[in-house]
Amino acid sequence: MSRAVPAGHAGRDGGTNGGADAGIATGVRMVWGLPLVLGWGYLAVILFMTGDGIEVTFLSRYVTDIGFSARDAALLFSAFGATAAVSGWLSGILAEVYGPRRVMMVGAAWWVVCQAAFLKFGIEASSFNRMLLFYALRGFAHPLFFYAFFLRVVQVTPTARLASALGWLWSVFTIGYGVAATFIAGMAIPRFGVVPTLWMSLLWIMAGALVAFCGLGSGTTAGRGRAASWMALRQVFAALPVIVKNHDIAIMFFLRIVSNLSLYGFPVVMPLFYTSAQGGFTMAQWMMVYGVYFFIQPFGNVAWGLIGDRIGWIRQIRWVGFFGCAVTTLLFYYVPFYAPGNMVLATAAAALAAVTVTSFVAISALFPALVPAHRGGALSIQNLGGGLSNFLGPTIAAMLVTQWGVQGVIWAYAGLYVLAGGLSFFLRFRQPGL
Repeated sequence: MSRAVPAGHAGRDGGTNGGADAGIATGVRMVWGLPLVLGWGYLAVILFMTGDGIEVTFLSRYVTDIGFSARDAALLFSAFGATAAVSGWLSGILAEVYGPRRVMMVGAAWWVVCQAAFLKFGIEASSFNRMLLFYALRGFAHPLFFYAFFLRVVQVTPTARLASALGWLWSVFTIGYGVAATFIAGMAIPRFGVVPTLWMSLLWIMAGALVAFCGLGSGTTAGRGRAASWMALRQVFAALPVIVKNHDIAIMFFLRIVSNLSLYGFPVVMPLFYTSAQGGFTMAQWMMVYGVYFFIQPFGNVAWGLIGDRIGWIRQIRWVGFFGCAVTTLLFYYVPFYAPGNMVLATAAAALAAVTVTSFVAISALFPALVPAHRGGALSIQNLGGGLSNFLGPTIAAMLVTQWGVQGVIWAYAGLYVLAGGLSFFLRFRQPGL
């Protein structure tokens, strides 16, 4: 994610990497694992991700309603995920070179421009090619904003408390992207319609950018020289061979990809299934069910961050994460399959899926802990794995939904979770502070 800095050397951004992170963490007040000095940044993430997630529950359904296929809808999300993967991989190093706040501002501006083009020249013109182009370009934006702040959290948090701090970060991500975005969309669409609701997302993005700009302070915008920039970029590419050379990193890279397949794949196929005649739910009911799925996640992220620091990160992601998600992913599909339109059972299945998927918060702490001497390279690999998860979740849906239907997609996700859980037994790692 970022260039490794020698131990004891502080970056111009006011932070450190590698063995120096304990130094910057000295004197940082933390409450329940939350670094208070970054409070405004956490709020900015909530606002930004609210705008970014407004379309998640209904875009695939809307694309098919205006005449395109389910495969087209999945392709749209896949293209978005591909560019997000590249952006997530590079965002950390860009944040270290140019400063987190500056990169966050670039990400917000890029998002606004691409969203406006997506709506004006794609959605409103009913042009799938232009929808695909501008939605894919928009995929570069949110990793720049989110992972730049991710770097700042890693810089100020001691390793032994990192899962807790990142648990809070993923919680505020979910509060915006899932909870607030889902319920705002559910209230706005009946009143204003789909397209005006999509235009409204720009306001949330600009609000998040404003809070980040004013709240993070000028100390997070310092840059580096051109020579240092090229050296840092080479460090990111040099991190790729670590996937092959380091046994644990190679396994963790695969686990990171698999961890969020359902999180990114559900928005593609589940709205189509739940709102079908077989699923028996209205769009409003589906949005309520998915809202509960996200409503549980902030609490789960914080709880599992604290629990993982105490019981063991690998134990948590293996049993609750991979094997748990294999079961709850199937439940999320088969509950409406056998009990169409039953809100109580569907909501319970959504809650269980949320509890298991949030246990993966510990993965973000595992990468820098596995290679403490090369934290920057490890985090860049972690971000690349997260981006590929964003890409492969919808891509698996696009490849399987036409021939095997939603059921085939869900079984593919469940099978990959079981495979990843089995591979976790081959990790060789001793957790700091456990």
